Amino acid sequence: MTIRESLVHIIFSYLATIGFAVTLNIPRKALNVCGLIGVLGWMTYKVFYLWHSGMVLASLVAALVIGLFSFIAAKVKQMPMVLFNVPSLVPLVPGGQAYRAVYYFAFKDDEMALRYLVEAAMIAGALALGFFLAELLTQFYYKFSQSHKV
Repeated sequence: MTIRESLVHIIFSYLATIGFAVTLNIPRKALNVCGLIGVLGWMTYKVFYLWHSGMVLASLVAALVIGLFSFIAAKVKQMPMVLFNVPSLVPLVPGGQAYRAVYYFAFKDDEMALRYLVEAAMIAGALALGFFLAELLTQFYYKFSQSHKV
């Protein structure tokens, strides 16, 4: 990926995240951080995908990164974590695969439709699992930090 392509990905993932955050009425002081976390998630996805890890693994790692950075942002900004991780997830949603599944179902190509449907479901599952793992790691952090307080 060239520098120009990277800049386009960074700009549009930032704008997509901010745009969705605005529609969700996320507070102004959280918008920029949402955009940055969205960029981190999307660029993580792109790097893993370009390393030929596949869409599912790339989505899993990107969701994990979004979840962890949302935790950090929530601590720093003293705001709920969901304000950061929901808008940041938008660039990763498998809308293209879902569209293709419906398209092929409409044109009676059931084999292609099922292929895209399963792909969309696997990506959505990977995103959910990535958020779950991020939540699990933050819970371990809480337990560890509480048990080692002086």
